[in-house]
Amino acid sequence: MIDQPTIDRILDAAQIVDVVSEFVTLRKRGVNFVGLCPFHDDKTPSFYVSPAKGLCKCFACGKGGNVVHFVMEHEQMTYPEALRWLAKKYNIEIKERELTDEEKEVQNVRESLFVVNEFARDYFQNILYNHADGKAIGMTYFRQRGIRDDIVKKFQLGYSTTAHDALAQEALRKGYKKEFLIKTGLCYEKEDGSLRDRFWGRVIFPWFNISGKVLGFGGRVLDSRTKGVNQKYVNSPESEIFSKRKELYGIFQAKAAIVKADCVYMVEGYTDVIAMHQCGLENVVANSGTALSEQQIRLLHRFTANITLLYDGDEAGIKASIRGIDMLLAEGMNIKVLLLPDGDDPDSFSRKHNATEFKQYIADHEENFIRFKTNLLLKDAQKDPVKRAGLIADMARSIGLIPNDVIRYACVKECATILNVNEQIILNEIKKHLLQRDDNYLEQIKKEKDATDNNLMLSPSADMVPPPMGAEDNVPPPPFPPEEVEAQYQSYIPEEGREKYVFYAKEQLLIKTLIRYGERIMCYVETEENAETPLTVIEYISMDLKQDELQFHNPLHRKILAEAESHLHDQNFTAERYFLAHPDPTISRLAAEMINDRYQLSKYHSKSQKIITDEERLHELVPHQIIDFKLAILEEEMKHTLQALGRPEVAQDANKCLEIMAHYKDLSELLKEMAKRAGDRVVLKA
Repeated sequence: MIDQPTIDRILDAAQIVDVVSEFVTLRKRGVNFVGLCPFHDDKTPSFYVSPAKGLCKCFACGKGGNVVHFVMEHEQMTYPEALRWLAKKYNIEIKERELTDEEKEVQNVRESLFVVNEFARDYFQNILYNHADGKAIGMTYFRQRGIRDDIVKKFQLGYSTTAHDALAQEALRKGYKKEFLIKTGLCYEKEDGSLRDRFWGRVIFPWFNISGKVLGFGGRVLDSRTKGVNQKYVNSPESEIFSKRKELYGIFQAKAAIVKADCVYMVEGYTDVIAMHQCGLENVVANSGTALSEQQIRLLHRFTANITLLYDGDEAGIKASIRGIDMLLAEGMNIKVLLLPDGDDPDSFSRKHNATEFKQYIADHEENFIRFKTNLLLKDAQKDPVKRAGLIADMARSIGLIPNDVIRYACVKECATILNVNEQIILNEIKKHLLQRDDNYLEQIKKEKDATDNNLMLSPSADMVPPPMGAEDNVPPPPFPPEEVEAQYQSYIPEEGREKYVFYAKEQLLIKTLIRYGERIMCYVETEENAETPLTVIEYISMDLKQDELQFHNPLHRKILAEAESHLHDQNFTAERYFLAHPDPTISRLAAEMINDRYQLSKYHSKSQKIITDEERLHELVPHQIIDFKLAILEEEMKHTLQALGRPEVAQDANKCLEIMAHYKDLSELLKEMAKRAGDRVVLKA
């Protein structure tokens, strides 16, 4: 892992204008620079770069951050990969912390597998371009399928001769180890100990991860002797670096186009992806014969929330569409479905049409999942009331998976219109499914909590003992240090819905102030010796929350405060710089968002009057923000306390009722006390 001093050197050297200018044409506008946003189809310049703050921001799509975030977003790299990219650009030597022997072993094995796969990729390409069989058989096949030479190079396609051990012999001759040839699945061992190639006599389709590393291969048989066999394709087996359920074919070639279009097309096979690229539609990937998995969906969600499923118009294509819909909905994806004319697949259809015609066909014929699924299932349930009831329950279960309340309600309305039923019927069915799902979730949480409590009772210092190494622990270290185990903190306030915009907005204001001005002196307090000692924003927030035994409800916010406290007295510590350069990309992105100001006061107002900044009034700003936050906590707790009185099990128990009413009274008294501390403001309660 890259050590912190090296990260600091990279951030000091990397100039945001210099890096962004490699990808965006910038024009100076005042103290900032502006250009067309590279992350969406920008017609007017909305992408601003601030050299003073070292930040960039698109005020149309919202993407931006510091120089590392820009490289991560534009090149679709991880945090360590972006740092290495910048280090290479500025000729900075990467210094990493010393790994343990076990970590070194795991890392060496993974790197060896990647190296062997890269050798194989180059070997297959060389055969395709330079070997007689490659030219006569492999290249002929690609040209017969209508695949241009530039597309062959783009996807780094290859060919393997009919010799059963040609790759194995060439690899061993060049010094590659037998065990890695077997682990990658390029070869397998026969009973006599000799090696045999897995992909002999096939055209080769390499799989790449989002960074462009070769993960594995797919091979299509061409030999006429196997005509009529069911399995025309062979893929690399599961390995330490390759899992078909976690990867998508074509993601490396498509990632930039997906981000720019804010949409991805999902198809079934290799040639579908390649043909659509050749047609001019590059934002396309394939799950390549496997059922769509959660890992694949989350990989796509990194780039876009909008997906169109493109499948054959036959029965198999229709069933594949339905299978994937619910999983996509649960992950918050916006789904549309397009079934091509019967007899066509994306490969054949794209060869008949150019990009403009294909896009127009998609726009004219794609359907949202509600209309698609309802119309499809209605064909069987039209005249059968029992099947129709089952259809309503099925649609309600699918709609209930949608996490966004607004989108969910819009889908309910459309579904009710298509099925010609009352909206309330669908809503009641959704509520039933949601309650069932919540009960299962709560039961799971309870079991986990009970197990944790038992472990703590058995071992009081369990939190200080590292967990035993399991089989899943044999993976490379994460790109940043793991989070420290924090004390258990139960928050009853949900992070979605109204609370997201009311309660958590107050919490975010405190975090924003902490990141911007954390190390600044807010005021001076008298000690017992009548001496004045400075009090920073971080110290004031921490002390005030502890006084009332409160914490931030968002775990990320708690982590930020804890780290700010621990590093406050470090030499040259500034909260803004520390969190902007944080190794956890989630924290550094949040910091960038908090520091950025979308609007600035015009020179007209700043000339006519003196504007008091937040920094100048920290002594009054921070206490007010804390009081607002605490009052919000009390209001939420009082609301939930009153709701508890309405539960049947409580209403029937007089002791419980008295206990809850006493608790509510205590909260009311505390609310009055805090209202007094709030100054002359009035606290209104309904």
